[in-house]
Amino acid sequence: MTRFSIFCFAASSLLVTFASCKDNDKNGGENSGDDPSLKAHQVANISYSVVKTYPHDTSSFTQGLVIYKGQLYEGTGGTEKDPQGKNSQLMQIDLTTGKATKSVKLGGEYFGEGITILNDTVYQLTWKNKVVFAYTLPNFKKVKEFPINTEGWGITHNGKDLIISDGSSNLYFYNPTTFRLLRTQSVTQAGELSFNLNELEYIDGFVYANQWQHPYIVKIDPNSGQMVARIDLTHIWNRIQLLDPQADVPNGIAYDVDTKKIYITGKMWPELYEIQLGQ
Repeated sequence: MTRFSIFCFAASSLLVTFASCKDNDKNGGENSGDDPSLKAHQVANISYSVVKTYPHDTSSFTQGLVIYKGQLYEGTGGTEKDPQGKNSQLMQIDLTTGKATKSVKLGGEYFGEGITILNDTVYQLTWKNKVVFAYTLPNFKKVKEFPINTEGWGITHNGKDLIISDGSSNLYFYNPTTFRLLRTQSVTQAGELSFNLNELEYIDGFVYANQWQHPYIVKIDPNSGQMVARIDLTHIWNRIQLLDPQADVPNGIAYDVDTKKIYITGKMWPELYEIQLGQ
């Protein structure tokens, strides 16, 4: 796959200056907004600390990350037609080694996107194909395909409804059985429409979203659509670029509802992190 974003770093120390260069390629479309850092003073920042570091497979173009019943699952992008020659997959991952213990490949015409798991069913988005695959656990048996009217980027759920992003400022709420669209919620950032909402995770009543091409995870009130806070991953992203210049953007948020642990990674990153959020 073509490089989705190009970054320039002055690496005189482990903390380097982050700079984002414009790029119109995507895992889902063109850059559609201004730098969100311009509105940073109007959005609260959430601090974090890294609790533990795990290995992550650098061949995985991460599009979705989920912890379900203590087990890590990952959805990746890429097709045979893509210049990188990677297949899109749904995988069960050994957290301690970063290696897949079970996997299923999508067809060569599909570009895999976000995943979520609800009631032992895995839902996996595709990008431009506008198709959602449903698999049963633990065997990864594909049992259904659903059409949607938008591109697929990120997906999560609130225990009842599936919530999907398409790279715009919108969140879409779907019935998981019929895949009927229930409502569309626009997301605002400091009074203006947000943009580039990508991989999603539902945590304690809020939707957390990677903001594509930027080092931010944003915290969204799904009822009002208001962005209430954000997490700045610049320091982690700088570290990743020093470890592996081929690594791409941050993408992947997983929440273990039983242990209350949060995990993050990125596309082709060599590491995956357990993080602890501050107040």
